Amino acid sequence: MNEPILPPRYKLALAAMVGSIMLASLGISVTTVALPTLVSALSAPVQQVQWVVLAYLVSLTVAIVSAGRMGDLYGCRRVLLLALGLFTLASLVCAVAPNLSWLIAGRVGQGLAAAVLMSLPMSLAKSLIAKERMGVVMGLLGTMSAIGTALGPSLGGGLIDLLGWRSIFVLLLLCALGMIAITVMGVPKEKGQATTTARLDWTGNLWLCLTLLLFSIAATGGKGGVAIPVWMLLASATVALAMFVVTEMRATHPLVPLALLGSRALAPSLIMNLIVSATMMSTLVVGPFYLAFGLGLSELMMGTVMAVGPATAALFGVPAGQLTDRFGTDRVLFAGLVFATGGLICFALLPVRFGIPGYVAALILTTPGFQLFLAANNTAAMTSTPDAQRGMVSGLIGLSRNLGFMTGASLIPLLFATLLGDQSIALSSPSVVGEAFSHTFLLAAASFGLAMVTFFLGKKRQPSMPILSTNQGVNHD
Repeated sequence: MNEPILPPRYKLALAAMVGSIMLASLGISVTTVALPTLVSALSAPVQQVQWVVLAYLVSLTVAIVSAGRMGDLYGCRRVLLLALGLFTLASLVCAVAPNLSWLIAGRVGQGLAAAVLMSLPMSLAKSLIAKERMGVVMGLLGTMSAIGTALGPSLGGGLIDLLGWRSIFVLLLLCALGMIAITVMGVPKEKGQATTTARLDWTGNLWLCLTLLLFSIAATGGKGGVAIPVWMLLASATVALAMFVVTEMRATHPLVPLALLGSRALAPSLIMNLIVSATMMSTLVVGPFYLAFGLGLSELMMGTVMAVGPATAALFGVPAGQLTDRFGTDRVLFAGLVFATGGLICFALLPVRFGIPGYVAALILTTPGFQLFLAANNTAAMTSTPDAQRGMVSGLIGLSRNLGFMTGASLIPLLFATLLGDQSIALSSPSVVGEAFSHTFLLAAASFGLAMVTFFLGKKRQPSMPILSTNQGVNHD
């Protein structure tokens, strides 16, 4: 258990992996606290200012599969350095932006770069790390993502208070420059040049990006000020998805081979990841309403209580990976689903009876279950992936997670509001809010039953995923 995760010469490569994940997560969370300041500083309405966050998330989601595939085709090191350069340039645009339009344009650039920063670390891990040590690295990547998410609001708030809103983008710029230096020194160079005619499927990429863009905007539920009806966005996304499928069936070099999505080695992992990610959002999007209107907490107390979740995730990420390496992916994955289900049931029962201690206890019980699942599920998907497809698969894992987050952020508040009835939450009694909160989490726990069914259906995994022919993918690393 004490053997190193990587050979000593690859320690900086590990730093590049975890640093990239943390930078991408920090890029999301550090700006959330700036929205009220931006409303005043840029004299813009809230619906427009929200695109400072939404532009990043939508761009990341739209580009993440293509980013992973580019790593397969052109080499992880090269694509990662290009992405860090783009992130640096985009951060500079944000820092000097004269108006909201420039700021949003810079955030789009950051989001596109973050798609690479989110997807390629797992691909790099696949090429550098022994299979029996993959779990601990997946756990470490999860830990750094949680730290970046937890650190953002407090760090961003402090910088804005001292130096103004532009300082948070200067911070991101400096972090990106540091990551460029670490990546140049630590990540091994590609071996040789491509000997294949493989190329990026631009037509399929266009249809997939359009599908994800339309779905992402629909998932915001109109929060970004888009006037197009949600049903029309979803219908258009369905048409674009159909065109993507037709394109991939005919393509010589498909962006995502459809046979890969139907394999037992990958499909269950993606489905479970989407379900679990959507359910994880319940603590983030419904929790604040209960803490504020059910328990009457101030913003400071609410933030303190909710910080327990990311803190627990950060502490438990690496142990979850170590357990995965020791006991195998299937056992740990199932244990994670069981623990998380129990934790969600605790959310439904404990806070309404014990208040803040009950809420904190439920967070502490639920979060390790999520971390166990993520470490085991990501490890299972990546270890069964051929080298030529590792970037694309890591992108698909990131896509399923992001789609789950957006779906959960849209549907779970709607469920909570429906359970409240016709009365506004501000006018509802704490007992009514608590009852709606409990029922929401009982239904969230029930949704894990679907994840468990998916687990058992895919338990007899294929030894590996379908391997692309040499003209469909190449690994340069």
